[in-house]
Amino acid sequence: MSPFNLFQRISQAPTKPKSAPVARQFDVADLYQGPIALGAEGETQARPFDEKLRQAYFWIVNHAIISPHYDIEYNDGPSQTYSVGDSRRTLNLPSAQSYSSFILLPLLTFATRRKCLFVGGPGRGKTASALLMGVLAGSTVKEVKRAMQHGHPQMTVADLLGNPLPADLVNAQSMDDIRIAWRAWLGMRVKIVDEYNRIPTRTQSALLTVMGDNYAEVLNHIYECPEAAWYLTANDDQGGGTYQVIEALRDRVDVTVQALAFNPRFLNELLLRVEENVRPEELVPPDIIFTESEVDQIGEAIRQVGIPDAVRRRLEFFASQFELFETAGGQFEYMTKDTARLAGADRGQAQAADNGRDRLKDLGCQTLNGISVRTLMALMIYAKAMAYFRGNGEVELEDLRQVLPFVLHNKLQPDPDAPFFALPENAAYRSDRLGWLRRLFDLSNDEFNRLDLDRDDPVGVLSAEFDLGLDGVSERETLARLNRIEKLIGERTKGRKLYGPLYDDLLKLKYLHQRYTNYRSWLRSQ
Repeated sequence: MSPFNLFQRISQAPTKPKSAPVARQFDVADLYQGPIALGAEGETQARPFDEKLRQAYFWIVNHAIISPHYDIEYNDGPSQTYSVGDSRRTLNLPSAQSYSSFILLPLLTFATRRKCLFVGGPGRGKTASALLMGVLAGSTVKEVKRAMQHGHPQMTVADLLGNPLPADLVNAQSMDDIRIAWRAWLGMRVKIVDEYNRIPTRTQSALLTVMGDNYAEVLNHIYECPEAAWYLTANDDQGGGTYQVIEALRDRVDVTVQALAFNPRFLNELLLRVEENVRPEELVPPDIIFTESEVDQIGEAIRQVGIPDAVRRRLEFFASQFELFETAGGQFEYMTKDTARLAGADRGQAQAADNGRDRLKDLGCQTLNGISVRTLMALMIYAKAMAYFRGNGEVELEDLRQVLPFVLHNKLQPDPDAPFFALPENAAYRSDRLGWLRRLFDLSNDEFNRLDLDRDDPVGVLSAEFDLGLDGVSERETLARLNRIEKLIGERTKGRKLYGPLYDDLLKLKYLHQRYTNYRSWLRSQ
């Protein structure tokens, strides 16, 4: 075998071996199910595709992009840890299959057709990784490179979307007579925008329409784009681009991945490529190329992955920490950071008036904003995709913990003046945003455990009771539920400081109270 064939080698062994499922006992009722015994729909198809996805991951991480950074760690038992250096940082050796975020998150973006941003210095594999995703979608390297959009300061909307044909501009009697020569990239299933923070603001707005609404518009002509995975790159996403990225465009990015430094211990891999004159993107094995139909089926299978109530409740508790800003609003519903932001209020002055809470304990004091609906949806989709990639039918808490920092990287802005960052042991979190976000989630889970909310959640009980529906609920029972809600609000507000989770609980109880009040009025009108 010549050396460069190594680049096309795919392991025939299962990438995530599991014990074989127990064979079903024969049941005479099966004879009446039809000529073919079918399992649950998706079960027979999802298995090969999640394995194919893992094959693609391992091929990229072992042969194409040299990224020996296993920062997404899973353990199925005790793991070996070491304290290193003067700072006593922990080096962990995971006891279960773990992954490199720089490869895995873009691959999950490909499977779910979301939007991924690569950040990092020049020459760290951002564009090469995006290019590989285009090849996985079935395009040739030449097609992907020609369709790639390169951000530059003079880029116009016509450069990005397409031009009207010159002859039509001269002879047309109406706008409908003008034909548009659309850019080829609009029809690609993998769209790549290199250095997107160098694009002028007006052109960013046109890009926002394509990213957000999936269509392009020039001179009242519309081009409907196919569903696609997006990859954007930026050397510096903290304001070092030619233009400031508009907030709406930044909000459309679902996940942010940082390209880490090259480890010189792997220089022999580069030497082999130089000597054999090969480029991995030109040697992608056909076995890991995905058709459009396969990506559709993977996306459907990912959406069917369940999120257990216990995991969802942890996410609810975490998200409820960040929006409350007690001094921002006079009315209860408007005591939010967004109210202060919209009013352009002096944040320092508002914080000075907020002297009732423990600012070190309150996780909400560490951020300048809350979490948007779009971000929460992206978080759940990536958690499902992670569980699917690992061959599971349900999301585990660790899946959520692993994807959360990458989804919130550009969304949850830290407050550098927060007391948390002033502690010496937390100084590194000023620059390590991924580590800070993971630490934030761990602290939230610690508080969740301390409050014993898995077993003692009266608001959850009331909510579950309401979700059963109001059909057949008598007026007497309605009054009893209203009394329980009022009693619970009285208990929760008696002598307590207001923190984010309590704020959201009180809003939920007010919602339930209003629904029961309306229902009681309807019963009395009958």
